[in-house]
Amino acid sequence: MNEVPEPTIRIRFDVAYDGTDFSGWAVQPNRRTVQGELESALARVLRLPQVSLTCAGRTDAGVHARGQVAQADVPAGTWEREGERVLRRLAGVLPPDVRVSAARPAPPGFDARFSPLFRRYLYRVSDAPYGVDPLLRRDVLWHKNPLDADRMNAAAERLRGEHDFAAFCKKREGATTIRELLRLEWERVGPHLLHGTIQADAFCHNMVRALVGCLLAVGDGRRPVDWPARVLGAAVRDPAVHVVGPQGLSLEEVRYPADEELAARASATRRVRELPCR
Repeated sequence: MNEVPEPTIRIRFDVAYDGTDFSGWAVQPNRRTVQGELESALARVLRLPQVSLTCAGRTDAGVHARGQVAQADVPAGTWEREGERVLRRLAGVLPPDVRVSAARPAPPGFDARFSPLFRRYLYRVSDAPYGVDPLLRRDVLWHKNPLDADRMNAAAERLRGEHDFAAFCKKREGATTIRELLRLEWERVGPHLLHGTIQADAFCHNMVRALVGCLLAVGDGRRPVDWPARVLGAAVRDPAVHVVGPQGLSLEEVRYPADEELAARASATRRVRELPCR
């Protein structure tokens, strides 16, 4: 007689981490990763052989997160027994550079990867002539030349909207590079500190760091304001675009639609992205 599998429940986890000592989010052989640490800890506290996580957006080595979202499907009975104690137990077994701030059953139709309306990143950049405050060195990227935020914003304006961002992405076989860039703007928040906000429906590999590298070259005067738009229009990787270091980058927010719209959003996101006819 075949044994009936136990029903599962989808759990949403809100996650933050200091990415400095991680080789990115995704599990890799013989490397320390955020996913690896979390899956090991969850299996331990839930007393399961293994737990498999899916996140809203894979971050690269050295990239931080305050607003990462992940999901796991776990046996419903296990969650009923252990769910109330999960956060406190995770705090006791996880390393100090990764935390889970919330763990709760997800609404029907929720998909951490495909349901988001957007992901919002923040880049912190210092143009101080003496470098970065030692206490902020893990969170701020140093740029050795003075930056003009107005020039950077003028260049960024031409990149917003839905485009093929192949010029700013590391191509992956079978994956589209068409994205909708919803927000890209810079603000000087201190004498030597700038914040860059980058928000899109999704990002392809290296896209944020390449966009920032391109705009920094405009900000310090090495390139004209129209250069990033010309790079975008070429739709091929430009060796002149520098992919900047990860230490100033943080995934700040993943926004989801109302519960009743989650399934439809996930279904729409899975479609092959195609630019509208012009």
